[in-house]
Amino acid sequence: MKAKLIPIGNSRGVRLPKPMIAEAELGDEVDIHVSEGAIIITSMKKPRAGWAESARLMHDRKDDRLMDLPDDTRFDRTEWDW
Repeated sequence: MKAKLIPIGNSRGVRLPKPMIAEAELGDEVDIHVSEGAIIITSMKKPRAGWAESARLMHDRKDDRLMDLPDDTRFDRTEWDW
């Protein structure tokens, strides 16, 4: 995509289309750095953010049990060395 730098006060900026922002999952805060002549904008959102807290809440509610009981297979009975 081609874009123009636009004046913003004493700085310049680029307008990002809403679909592009959504696809990149960018929030209100982003990380910006320069690498090999390119400006890189990445989400501040960390992968799996909040998973540990969700797991703790599930455990506290006793909602972290297996949905199905494990089944013995022929491999379990004959091949696996307990």
